[in-house]
This record gives sequence, C-alpha cells and structure tokens, in this order.
Amino acid sequence: MSTTSDRLAAPPGAVSDNLPMRAFVTCGLASLAGLMFGLDIGVIAGALGFIGKAFNADTRTQEWIVSIMMAGAAAGAAGAGTLSYRLGRRWSLLIGGVLFVAGALICAFAGSIAMLMVGRVVLGLAIGIVAFTGPLYISEVAPAHWRGAMVSLYQLMVTIGILLAFVSDSLLTPSGNWRLMLGIIAVPGLVFLGAVLFLPESPRWFLLRGRDDQARTVLRTLRDDPAEVDREIAGVREQLKVRQLGAAMFRGNPNFRRSVYLGIGLQVVQQLTGINVIMYYAPKIFGLAGFGAGASNWATAVVGLVNVLATLLAVGFADRWGRKPMLNACFATMAIGMAAVGILLGLGVHGDFSRYLLVAMVLVFIVGFAAAPGPLIWTLCSEIQPLQGRDFGIAVSTFTNWAANWLVGNTFLSLLAGLGQANTFWLFAALNAGFILFVVFLVPETKGVSLESIEHKLMEGLPLRRIGR
Repeated sequence: MSTTSDRLAAPPGAVSDNLPMRAFVTCGLASLAGLMFGLDIGVIAGALGFIGKAFNADTRTQEWIVSIMMAGAAAGAAGAGTLSYRLGRRWSLLIGGVLFVAGALICAFAGSIAMLMVGRVVLGLAIGIVAFTGPLYISEVAPAHWRGAMVSLYQLMVTIGILLAFVSDSLLTPSGNWRLMLGIIAVPGLVFLGAVLFLPESPRWFLLRGRDDQARTVLRTLRDDPAEVDREIAGVREQLKVRQLGAAMFRGNPNFRRSVYLGIGLQVVQQLTGINVIMYYAPKIFGLAGFGAGASNWATAVVGLVNVLATLLAVGFADRWGRKPMLNACFATMAIGMAAVGILLGLGVHGDFSRYLLVAMVLVFIVGFAAAPGPLIWTLCSEIQPLQGRDFGIAVSTFTNWAANWLVGNTFLSLLAGLGQANTFWLFAALNAGFILFVVFLVPETKGVSLESIEHKLMEGLPLRRIGR
C-alpha cells in the first residue's frame, strides 16, 4: 500500500535498500498505536449485550454507547494536528496513551450509563489522537524506501487489535464479565505507554522547529549511512519551504475544493459500506441467526481473523492491480455478501447450514472491504490533494471518516427495528452496488502516477476521474 510519503521520497538509489534494526524497532513500537485503535473498535462488540442487560439499556441507548466513542475520536482527530505540531509527535502519542488507559479504566468501573459514556468519549479522544499521530510519526522516522511497508504495518496492527479484542470477548463471554472485557485493554495501553518512552522524537518535527542538531542526532541512530542522513535533511528542508495554505486555498481555489469534496465523498462511502455495522454489532447479527452468546462471539473472532488475512492481500496487490479495478471488484463482492445476508434473514435462518452460510456471507463482505475500500480509500485521500493543501485536505477527510462512522454506529439498531432485518442488509447491499458508479465516474486511477502529475491535472480543471492516468 503506497503512501504520500512514499511518493515524495527521494529518487531510486538515493536510499539504502536495507532497513536498519533501530528504525524497524522504532516503527514497530509506534505501530502499537494501531493495536490500541483496533482494540477499541473491537472490544465493544462482545460486551454490548451484557452492558444492555446490566443497565437495562434500550436499543437507542446501546447505539449511543457504541457511537459516542466516534464523536470523541472526531474531536481528538480535529485537535491532533495542532497537538502534534506544538508538543511533538512523541508527546502526542504519550497523551493519547494516557487517555486510552484512563478511558478503559473508567469504562471498567463505570457505575452508570453516563459514566460509561464518559469513558467511551475519553477512549475516543485517545484514538483520534493516536490514529492521526501514529502513521504520521512512522512515515517521518522510517527510511524513505521502507515507508510504505512501515505504514502498512500500522494498518495491519489495527486489524490485529480488532482480532485480539474479539478473541478476548469470546473467552470472557461464559462469565459475562463485561467490565473485564472493557478494562483489559488498559494492559496493552500501558505497554504502549512504556514503548513510547523509548521512542525518539520525529527528526522532521525537530527540523520544523529549527532544531537541526537534534534532528541530525536522531537520524544518525535510525540510518546506517551518514550521507543518507544529509540527503534526508536536505529533502525535508526543501519540503518545508512549501507553505500550507489550508482553509484560504479551499476558499479561493475551486479546483482544490473538488479534491477536498472527493476526499469527503470517499470517506462517507467507506463508512456507508456497512463495515462498522459488522465490527460493532457482529455478535448481535449472529444472534439474529440463532447463535448463542458464546457462538456469536467466536464467529465474530473469525471475522477478525479474516479481516487480518484480507488486509495482507491488499498490501500485496494494491500497486499491482490498480485502485479502481480493486475497488469495483470489492464493492461488487461486498454487495453480494450483504444481499445474501439479507436474503437469509428474510427467509429465516432455521438450521445449521443456513447459519454457517450466513457467517460465510459476512466473511465474503469482510474480505471485500479489507482487500480494497479499507486501505485504498485512505491512500486515495492522500494522493488526490495538492501539496500546498495536503494537510488541510487530509484533516478534513479524517474528520469526515469519524463523523460518518458515528452516524452508522448511532443508527444501525434503529434501522433494524424500523426497516426490519432483511431490508436493512438489502439497503447496505444497494449502497455498495451504487458505489461502483461513484468509482467509475468520480475516482481517478492513481496507480503509478506521480503526485505532481495528479496535482497538475487537478489544477487544470480536468474531470476528477481523469486526473490520474
């Protein structure tokens, strides 16, 4: 999976093909931010049913318990850029880690729904901060030739975190101990905090603040070749000369507004696929098919495992097949998976065969999402923004992701009650089928195209679908 940092890297041959061990360890420790992200997404799925019974929470209240975390994450993401600029990437990660541990413990010891929601908001703030700062930090400390792989490691850790949360929930289901389900994620949060204490500050942030000697000292510990250190510092200095115009550029340049609106549209599309319906409510969906609580949570753990494996598929083929073919094939796959779930729920799930077929169709949907819309939409959102407005454009699309995430999480159970089980999944199937048209008519093919070429065509006013190749 390519990233903006890859495309702006030094030319071939300017960096070593070897990944220094210190740089690998540093990126690996920072990628634990992705693990926390995944744990927070996955942990509520298995605990929600027990929470509902403990507090006698109705459907609408359960939706708020799930979705209020995303509202906190939107706020955290909105402030993360300023936080990481003023205090540094490392301190931002530390703050995110402290908030994560605090939020997990508040949830575990909550004596009321109100206190539980406070804990979920704190967790959301933490996730909004680390989800912004983690990939940014990794892209700034990894050698240019390895940035794509190292940022992909972060994305992989997100899926592993989801899987671990699902497995943990499954193991604790027989006891019904939802407090331990929510509180146990504080342990990896403490591990993350300990890891961050050993991380150096980003050399790019030091250069941004005019602290060149400290930047050089850090880079010498992360690179094997002193000449590479000099080249990298020179390259970063050149990039920092490009002034970010942000909101002023958005107001004054209609072509830039098009790329920002496309980034917003891509993130809305990603969330309206229904992926977080599965991630947050999978045990409830499997419960509709007649599985007991234990079996539902283990089926959800299988969903997490398939999500990890399919993400590896995306990393391997995104730059080989191209963005648009993969997106279209996967939206079709997801539409089929959701439609099949709708058909099965409409006909009634009466035997073991139909139950396992429903699980299989959910897995088909997961493979479709993880292989393309999950990682590639983030890639596209970074590729389509011009250099002077890139920070603003990516910040807007990231905020949109969390806002749309909140909308889906806050309405799914109401949709089930209002539209019915089958019609709700038919709705998501129709949306996924419609997104193929969105890709065909609006999304450019950016595989193998330089960021400079994309920006030039965008600013010339070419249709969005033609700003790639």
